[in-house]
Amino acid sequence: MTGGARGIKRRAMRIAFMGTPDFAVPTLEAIVTAGHDIAAVYTQPPRPAGRGKAPQPGAVQRRAEALGLELRHPVSLRDAQAQAEFAALDLDVAVVAAYGLILPQAVLDAPKLGCLNVHGSLLPRWRGAAPVQRAILAGDEKTGITIMQMEKGLDTGPMLAMRATSGTGKTAGALTEELARMGAAMMVEVLGDFDAFPPRPQPEGATYAAKIEKAEARIDFAAPAEQVDRQIRAFNPAPGAFFEYAGERIRILSADLAQGQGQPGAVLDDRLMIACGHGAIAPARVQRAGRAQMSVQELLRGFSISPGTVLA
Repeated sequence: MTGGARGIKRRAMRIAFMGTPDFAVPTLEAIVTAGHDIAAVYTQPPRPAGRGKAPQPGAVQRRAEALGLELRHPVSLRDAQAQAEFAALDLDVAVVAAYGLILPQAVLDAPKLGCLNVHGSLLPRWRGAAPVQRAILAGDEKTGITIMQMEKGLDTGPMLAMRATSGTGKTAGALTEELARMGAAMMVEVLGDFDAFPPRPQPEGATYAAKIEKAEARIDFAAPAEQVDRQIRAFNPAPGAFFEYAGERIRILSADLAQGQGQPGAVLDDRLMIACGHGAIAPARVQRAGRAQMSVQELLRGFSISPGTVLA
């Protein structure tokens, strides 16, 4: 973005939208509703999913198709042809929300006002791939959305707008939905009066939200109950915090903190209260492999886990 680009005010901007999962859909819908001209929607190609591993389109692709928008899903934006096609759109701005591809400098520089990103944290905290989950795991009392000007570094660009919300007690799924709606509204505000949101550099003190690995979802009952609760919430809905019993993986989707002590992982009663390194948890919603979600009571009616059992 050049300094001369600011000062241009438009009632409607010519925009490329770039996003893939559910998190990005509210922003796409909001900028369409605001009357902006969507020149193209860039999204990741369909990926194999489900038991049959058939290619499945992402949430943004499905919504863009329903809205009748032009779709593009290049495997990479690093080749000259893809960059030329992007530049030929003659954009005012690109709006990016969880796209999943690195934007080369040629792409970042092509729109007159650059590329704006909807990021799910209060930057510079939790730059990177999994800001919502990392904020919950760390016990952050607040998190939020940052609208930032993208540059080559990983979420290092200047900030245009920021808004906070509580992260306490929320699952990753619920918090992601909340932040998605918040980010959509904020992006519309920024696009509606671009000069009212001058960029400012990020302060020092960055932390990094590394991609979630499936191994992290195994519950560590040696940790304090508060940390186990964070783990359960951070990995709901995916990949799902779990323990294994009788050769089966059981996901805990929600749980309450409970009063109880014992060997970490020990089942303390006939309602599946489980001892942690300090305190205990009382699971509420669970899921056996390949089955629907159920209450703990429903689980125990057909799958006995006796008091004294030590889970891992």
